[in-house]
Amino acid sequence: MSDKANSLEQKLPPSVVKAMRSFMQTGFWNKWAEATETALQEPARQFDPEFMRKLVPKMEAFSRYFSAEVRGMDRVPPSPALLIGNHSGGIITPDTSAVYAAWYGARGFDDPLMGLAFDGVYGVPGWRELMQKIGQMPASMDNAEAALHDGCSVLLYPGGSYEVFRPWKDRNRVVFNGRKGFIRLALQAGVPVVPVVGHGGHETTIVLARGERFAKLLGLDRVRMDGAPLLFQLPWGISSPALPGVPLPAKITVQVCEPLDWGRFGSEGADDPEVLEQCYQEITSIMQVTLDTLAIENPRPLVSRFLRRKG
Repeated sequence: MSDKANSLEQKLPPSVVKAMRSFMQTGFWNKWAEATETALQEPARQFDPEFMRKLVPKMEAFSRYFSAEVRGMDRVPPSPALLIGNHSGGIITPDTSAVYAAWYGARGFDDPLMGLAFDGVYGVPGWRELMQKIGQMPASMDNAEAALHDGCSVLLYPGGSYEVFRPWKDRNRVVFNGRKGFIRLALQAGVPVVPVVGHGGHETTIVLARGERFAKLLGLDRVRMDGAPLLFQLPWGISSPALPGVPLPAKITVQVCEPLDWGRFGSEGADDPEVLEQCYQEITSIMQVTLDTLAIENPRPLVSRFLRRKG
């Protein structure tokens, strides 16, 4: 156990430490990790178009709960393309559902939108099958590259769990944490990159802290988690993602931006740190400016829903 984890343990009430140790001794994390490793041996792509036909109306209904609006889907070029989004909303990520519903409404079911998902999901029965059928794949560049090579578009969130569990104070920030693997992927595959910026999703679940030190204390690295987030959710109050709550009905707006063409750098640009940094600064700047604009347009995504209903 790290020094930071030991320091955190010393600050916690003895009853909490005892409960955590008892839980860890059940072997839950090991069992989850083993189930995840087994699931990751299965074929990555198991998209089921018929299942998706039935699911999209439910996604549309879910999106109406948030009055979700996706703008500019017509900007996405023909597949394959790489869609890069900012990740919000904790475990629910309602803006992702809105993007999927808009994609299939515009493109049909013969043009699947694949995605990369947190590996640990594939160790959870029920969730594993759902993710596979909607076209989600374990988060690896190999899986994304294979899908692009076969003519599929891919939705990728570089910030991953680090961004999706960013604290409330950072709700209007694009936080990729310096990750540039998606840029290498785009350059090597030679596909256009489409920034997809969501606003409001991070007011559906209030993230109080990422819980990185807490994750080390629990040993969550065994299931590829670098945080144990602390959330405020209804009806539980302060809780964790393991106890999903009712998402708040904040207004969600997703803006699809103009595609970026990094073809001028060629595939060799994937090995050039200066090219990677230039591309990183370009896309994160565009996405942050877009997010700032959406935040100015609707500075209170949750409150605005209630005011609109009242008026």
